[in-house]
Amino acid sequence: MFNQNLNIKPAKLYYAGDDLGLTFSQDSINYKIWSPPAQSAVIEIYADDRGLNKMAEYKMQPALSDTWETKLPHKFYGKYYQLRLKVHRREYNFVDPWAKAVGTNSEYGLIVDPSRVYPPTWTHDKKVELEDPVDAVIYELHVKDFSASKESGIRHQGKYTAFTERHSINREGMLTGIAHLKELGVTHVHLLPVYDFASVDDTDPDDYNWGYDPLYYMVPEGSYASDPANESRIYEFKKMVKTLHSYGIGVVMDVVYNHTYHTQNSPFQKIFPNYFYRFTEDGKFANASGCGNEIATEREMMRKYIVDSLLYWSREYHIDGFRFDLMSSIDRETMLLAEHKLRKENPSVLIYGEPWTALEPQLQRYQQIRKGDQRGTGISVFNDNFRNALKGDSDGTGRGFIQGEIGLEREIDEGVIGAIGLEERRLYGFTLQPGESINYLDSHDNLTLWDKLARSCPGANEEQRQKMHKLGQVILLTSQGVPFMQAGTEFLRTKFGDKNSFNSGIEINELKWERKTTYRDHFNYVKGLINLRSHHPAFRIRNRTEIKEKLHFIDSPFATVGYGIFNNANEDAWSTILVLLNPSHEWKQFYLPEDRTWAIVVDDKEAGTEPIRFFYSHEVMVPPITGMVIYAADLVTGY
Repeated sequence: MFNQNLNIKPAKLYYAGDDLGLTFSQDSINYKIWSPPAQSAVIEIYADDRGLNKMAEYKMQPALSDTWETKLPHKFYGKYYQLRLKVHRREYNFVDPWAKAVGTNSEYGLIVDPSRVYPPTWTHDKKVELEDPVDAVIYELHVKDFSASKESGIRHQGKYTAFTERHSINREGMLTGIAHLKELGVTHVHLLPVYDFASVDDTDPDDYNWGYDPLYYMVPEGSYASDPANESRIYEFKKMVKTLHSYGIGVVMDVVYNHTYHTQNSPFQKIFPNYFYRFTEDGKFANASGCGNEIATEREMMRKYIVDSLLYWSREYHIDGFRFDLMSSIDRETMLLAEHKLRKENPSVLIYGEPWTALEPQLQRYQQIRKGDQRGTGISVFNDNFRNALKGDSDGTGRGFIQGEIGLEREIDEGVIGAIGLEERRLYGFTLQPGESINYLDSHDNLTLWDKLARSCPGANEEQRQKMHKLGQVILLTSQGVPFMQAGTEFLRTKFGDKNSFNSGIEINELKWERKTTYRDHFNYVKGLINLRSHHPAFRIRNRTEIKEKLHFIDSPFATVGYGIFNNANEDAWSTILVLLNPSHEWKQFYLPEDRTWAIVVDDKEAGTEPIRFFYSHEVMVPPITGMVIYAADLVTGY
């Protein structure tokens, strides 16, 4: 469509250089943009980020491969700019898509070199190393939710710098903030969008949005900075990452390459109308995102932009992983190229995404990565099969295995083995290796698990719902694959039944740190499960062959699941581990593979690595609504 409108040959539509936007040399500031249809281009320099004091303007000259360029003197370092571009006899003032720094509310670009802005010892900062994705425990978190509550004890509420306060406590003296993350034992924090998004006012502390509204993809969001007008967002973002890394916690960035917040008014549409977006056959903007437009990721310059921006975050901000929103609307070739480049940059990088779209994209089926298409690519996908089997539908009254729904045992079995499939048990799965399955019970979308249990089990009392919640965590954290948890689930997070809180305000969304005190037993239980997983590699087997050899399901009572992990799987110190899952409201008797001394490390009240009690038998009674983990103690302790 764009070729017909603009009469430009496809062969011209590419610039291979890595110098678009502002680049800095010893004697000048260079500015270059790519815009094949441009008729003229000017950069305007301002003393402020409101455009009140214009200092100069420089006419840009056409250059190779449809670029326009100019040089600026160093005296404009730290000032602001806009691009004035004439396309099709229309003139636009805006900030180019290659911007890496902007002022308040992104109305003006900021002339600074991000590579010169960093906290002390930043050059020694190291990313978190992983031998395999299954070694990760991912904690999904919104920057403002983390620290906005007064109960957090954090001074820099709602800011990047909240992550740098190492000793915060709630009113009762329990750890909050980054100390809480370390105490809990997660390996990675998955941050909801922290690139520059358009749906909040940087100057309004009460404005709230999840941030799935991209504006400038290579700029940190300004509302989380102490001063959105200057380079503080760059400095503070890096300080946040460095502090998390110092605790051994990696940072995953939520990226949204399926749509932009603006359509006709977006910098992409202004710099080259109709090139960066997909269109339907009748000439309308396509809408796989459900947000009004759909990025044409398969076009060469859009593909280059996506890969370049991912590498930029990896290199400049030391980001450890990327989660792709509505990943099936990004064409397969772009995703595979991104994975290849990121993996070359950082072998430990986590790459995962949603294997679906909101609406059908303008892509052929073979161009999409849906569930199962990720096999062997190094890209992982969310396992909604497992999620739905565990808890039922996400927002309604439907029930899953943890609420006692009968007939879901096969789906639980499939999730337990990382969706690799076991044909002899008619489990077909969708992964090549377990690390391709992101296992989860809830996320920022939909009801929290605690709210879902309230909706689906109105007759259950709080104790029963807590046991259901615990059972879900046992299954999540002992299954093969990559566990992913929503922030606050460790103290039964509630959003008061709000199933789509993307702009519901901080009162609904903030982590309510007083709940850590109220539900400290639940927190300790989840902490114990994470500790069990991190210390016992049998729960983190890396390949399908060993899972098939070492993990075997055992006969178990009706509507329950039992399995064993045998022969020191993945070099575990425990020879035999059994996981026994009883979602019913009755005690259930499980028969064990043999008579010997067993140690219980997880029951309905406690979880961890230390034995709760020992018993000698070939059977055990599992309490109602309980996941139990036991190991063969006589081979380890001499009992």
